[in-house]
Amino acid sequence: MSIPLSSTPGADPRVRFCPAPSGWLHVGSVRAALYNVLHARHHGGTFVFRIEDTDATRATEDSMRSMMEALHWIGLDWDEGPEPGGSSRGPYGPYRQSERKALYAEVAARLEASGATYRDYRTSEELEAWREQQRAGTGEGPPVVKASTFEHTTEEIERFAAEGRTASLRLRTPESGSITVTDLVRGDVTWDWSQISDPVIQRSDGSATYPLANSVDDLAQGITIICRGEDLLSVTPRQVRLHELLLADGLLDEALAAVGFPARDPSWGAPSAFAHLPMVVGMDRKKLSKRHGSVSIQEFRRQGFLPATLRNYLSLLGWAPKDGRERLDDADLIAEFDLSAVGRSAAAFDVDKLTAFNGERIRELPADELTELLLPYLDGTEGEEALIEQPITDGQRAIVSGLVPLIQERMQRLDEVERYAPAFLQDEVELDEDSVAKVFTKKGAPEAIEATIELLADVEWTIEAIEAGLRELPEELGIGFGKVAQPVRVAATGSSVSPPLFESLELLGRETSIARLKAALPVARAAQPDTD
Repeated sequence: MSIPLSSTPGADPRVRFCPAPSGWLHVGSVRAALYNVLHARHHGGTFVFRIEDTDATRATEDSMRSMMEALHWIGLDWDEGPEPGGSSRGPYGPYRQSERKALYAEVAARLEASGATYRDYRTSEELEAWREQQRAGTGEGPPVVKASTFEHTTEEIERFAAEGRTASLRLRTPESGSITVTDLVRGDVTWDWSQISDPVIQRSDGSATYPLANSVDDLAQGITIICRGEDLLSVTPRQVRLHELLLADGLLDEALAAVGFPARDPSWGAPSAFAHLPMVVGMDRKKLSKRHGSVSIQEFRRQGFLPATLRNYLSLLGWAPKDGRERLDDADLIAEFDLSAVGRSAAAFDVDKLTAFNGERIRELPADELTELLLPYLDGTEGEEALIEQPITDGQRAIVSGLVPLIQERMQRLDEVERYAPAFLQDEVELDEDSVAKVFTKKGAPEAIEATIELLADVEWTIEAIEAGLRELPEELGIGFGKVAQPVRVAATGSSVSPPLFESLELLGRETSIARLKAALPVARAAQPDTD
């Protein structure tokens, strides 16, 4: 199951999710993507997926494919965006920024011609030296770069050009006054222009930086609301300034035409609002990172969390429905989600709560559906070891189907099947050393195994008959039932922790059960303490 695509593509609102493909997909990023999707679906709008791969030193094709697969898996499909193989879905592509470099260069040239920018020939070392000098003089925070104090003189420009230096391009921002932006999460947010540095919008190698590329694309693709993490709040004034410049006198429209890109819809203006989402933190209230365990969607998939569980849980990291419910399906989320109801406080990611949510959903799954979900963890697709063949044989499918009722109530993650399945899918079982030391060393363990071998040879092979026979053995042997059941459990499954014993024996079959008990009997005898 996944959240459906828009029934009215192109409609308002138009929202976007634009990750950089430089690694795994963090749960905080997926929370932002989810909120964008829910906002679009709630209002019958459009979800645009865009790839920020302008930084060739970090972006990789493998990471991009992994991100696309992860979004598909979790059920967050897009109305417009890139497709595997280099194609695009939607009329305002391309949707990879690496394929839009000509547009950014054209826009940068037009901005420079209009006087909205100035060149900066300083090297990174010279820039840092200037900053250190400024800090030494003021003793205050980071120095502010402004054209009035930072722009090169004509003589400097001529000298740098003669030296063969290349320049980056900085945007001129106002020297005074303020700017106020409407944020659906934070309300009106105001910045003092005198405290905002002029940003680099084009690097010295000609590549576009984040403020320019995203401002160009948001306008060219008609984004109406920019919903993203609060770590990007500080770049907002610069982007608003760029929006104004790009729309003035048709600058962006002329640039689009010059490079042969699709024209903007004439009804589109600048984004009407922003929504800066609170951070996702660990239970220790520190930024969520690998030290807290799994933080990538790809890892949660490998561990066997259900997409519906993750959509439900991630939706609650900063937002909740008015009635306070925590268990929500996709229809509930679409109907009730409201960006303006997202809180400002950091949201704590509780893996234990997520795991409990997942267990609830697993226990509610139809047995045949759960069987199909478990197969990738047994055929080597998701799991660490292939226990079944591809394609699965009828006999193996029957074993997995028979195992599901035995473990479904115990499971909280799909990958837990890897703990139980080997005993039923492998010809021989490896006895767990701790279980042997705990169980086979107790008095009566060999006798219990030996008596069970005799019992299983003749008993009718049903769960009821196996249970009835085993429950009679304690009286015959003069020991408690636990001292019969546990040695048999370890001998048959390899571990003292297994699915229900009688059902496990029935599923293993008479021949396999007896063979395993016979193989374990000398181990149990050897484990008995020396009584001399």
